[in-house]
Amino acid sequence: QVQLVESGGGSVQPGGSLRLACAASGFTLDYYAIGWFRQAPGKEREGVSVSSSDGSTYYADSLKGRFTISRDKAKNTVYLQMTRLKPEDTAVYYCAAVLAEPHTIVVVPTGYDYWGQGTQVTVSS
Repeated sequence: QVQLVESGGGSVQPGGSLRLACAASGFTLDYYAIGWFRQAPGKEREGVSVSSSDGSTYYADSLKGRFTISRDKAKNTVYLQMTRLKPEDTAVYYCAAVLAEPHTIVVVPTGYDYWGQGTQVTVSS
C-alpha cells in the first residue's frame, strides 16, 4: 500500500525553525519527484518546494533562502527544513509524490499522484 506520512509540524514563534518529514512506505522514493505544498485557511494550495528524482530542487521565490528540501534514501524520507519562520507561513503542509524522469520538477498540485494527510504548522507569538 502506497502511503506518505508527514510529521514535524507544530507551533513555533516567529523566527523559529521546524523540520518536516515525509516518510514513504509501499514504494521507494528514488524514482519519484516529491513536492511540498501548503494550504492556509481560505487560500488555494500552493507549491513550496520540489525535489526531482535525481535531486534537482525548486523553491517558491518567496521562500528561497529560508526553506531547504532534502532526501534521505536510507530512510525513504524527504525533509523540509524551515527557518526564520513568519506568521504567513502558517498552513497545513502536505507532501506529494509522482513517478517522474530525472530533472523533472512538477510544481502544480494536479501533477501529483500520492498525497500525505498533512501536518499543521503555526507561527505565532
